[in-house]
Amino acid sequence: MKSIVIKCGGSVMEELGDSFFESLLELKNQGYQPVFVHGGGPAINRMLELYQVPHEFVKGLRKTTPEVLEVAEMVLSGQSNRKLTGMLQEHGFNAFGVNGSDAGLFKGKYLDQEKLGLVGEIVSVNQSVLEMLFREDLIPVITPIAAADAGAKLNINADYAAAAVASAIEAEHCIFVTDVKGIFIDGKLSPLLDTEEIEQHIKDEKITGGMIPKVTSATKAIKKGLDSVMIVSGKEKFYENGCWIGTNVSAKKEVYN
Repeated sequence: MKSIVIKCGGSVMEELGDSFFESLLELKNQGYQPVFVHGGGPAINRMLELYQVPHEFVKGLRKTTPEVLEVAEMVLSGQSNRKLTGMLQEHGFNAFGVNGSDAGLFKGKYLDQEKLGLVGEIVSVNQSVLEMLFREDLIPVITPIAAADAGAKLNINADYAAAAVASAIEAEHCIFVTDVKGIFIDGKLSPLLDTEEIEQHIKDEKITGGMIPKVTSATKAIKKGLDSVMIVSGKEKFYENGCWIGTNVSAKKEVYN
């Protein structure tokens, strides 16, 4: 079975267009099994502000106190997951929302409990849960929350969660959905870049502003063990007539003597 993992950030979820779902349908018709992993950052921030819960980021990761985790899980499970699952269903897909901590789907360990609190990384993915959903022709829509020892739950970076799922099921593609078609260099869409080239383009200021965190997310996911990550747009088609539309970010090119 061909599978693809699609990571959808909380900010872009609001902007998914009909064309995005048309591409998804084409992939399904070609035998691909999609799996969604989603975030919910902006909505979590709004809810933390509403409840006046102190929060901060440490090296790009949300420091997660028990109070922060309670809000994060509430938003991810009760709002973001419901929204994305509903959008898929509206477009004719059989979607099934699931928390990453359910049935040990994601088993995690603390990343740095002293500095980051209840932030973790995934150590295993229960593939049998996903296979059960695949057999029923369901598209899993997963929150990035993992189960740890003694019943604890851990907040997982959605990029890293997507990378863990893609590695576990040996997905053919891991796709990061953004608000742009891909990475543009000198005004042109680059279909393929490796991590070394990206680092150089950032130094040369050809990749700037809001594009930097997008490509950094992709390169960090590759460091988690993926061969490549595709950056695509959620506003328009990202796959048409068998062709991908976006930027494929790959690991560094091997140098042979």
